[in-house]
Amino acid sequence: MPKQVIQTPSAPAAIGPYSQAVRVGDLVFLSGQIPLDPATGQIVEGDVATETRRVMDNLAAVLAAAGASFAHVVQTTIYLVDLADFAVVNEIYGRAFSAEPPARATVQVAALPRGARVEISCTAHLGA
Repeated sequence: MPKQVIQTPSAPAAIGPYSQAVRVGDLVFLSGQIPLDPATGQIVEGDVATETRRVMDNLAAVLAAAGASFAHVVQTTIYLVDLADFAVVNEIYGRAFSAEPPARATVQVAALPRGARVEISCTAHLGA
């Protein structure tokens, strides 16, 4: 099955040798998004809630470029620098997945690119 690279200017450009997303068949694999403003390429200023909202907006933009939405997401991984931020991140994240939420893992990490506090990756299924 050929792979299709998904790219959109509505989300931050990759800051390394990776694609924003790759579609293979009915599956779309989204790279982790950190809270970069796509217009400036800089981390948004503010607290972890502000960062999480930007991450979710970035994911939504990449999903849209793939012809998908949060309703198509079947799995996510949330990376947090501080698990004390879990409740705030979870509340904002949960707004996108009010019905039939995807499978999920949340892990604490020592650091994230550019000093971000949160990063989220996901997989979407576009089949029937």
